[in-house]
Amino acid sequence: MIILTIRTDSPEAEIGLFDGQKELAYKKWQAHRQLAETIHQKIEKLLKSQQKDWQDIEGIVAFKGPGSFTGLRIGLSVANALAASLGIPIVGTDNEDWIGSGLSALSGAQNEGVIMPEYGSPVHITAPKK
Repeated sequence: MIILTIRTDSPEAEIGLFDGQKELAYKKWQAHRQLAETIHQKIEKLLKSQQKDWQDIEGIVAFKGPGSFTGLRIGLSVANALAASLGIPIVGTDNEDWIGSGLSALSGAQNEGVIMPEYGSPVHITAPKK
C-alpha cells in the first residue's frame, strides 16, 4: 500500500512516501508563506522520484495539529482533497509518532473520511463591523 504523509503545522513542511511501514522517500523544506504554491509540486516530485504517480497513492496520513492555523488549513485541505478525489482512506494523527500511528491505523483499515485541524487553542475570529 503506497501511503503519502503530510505535515504542515510549522514553517518547515514535511511529506513522505511509504510502502506499508517502509519509508520510500521523505522531504522537508522551508515552506514559510509559499506552502500553498509549493506543496503540490513537492508531492509530485516526491512521487516521480519513486516512479509513482498520483493514482498510485492508496492512503494518506496527515498531522492534524496543534500548529499554525494557515499551515494546517493548507496541508489538511490538500490531504482531504486528494483522499476524496482518489477515493482512498485518510487518517489524522496528533502525537509525536504521528507517522507510525497513522500507518498502523491505515493498515487496520481505519478511514476518517475528512481530517479536521486541531489548532491547540480556540481560533480567534474578528467579529464583523456591521
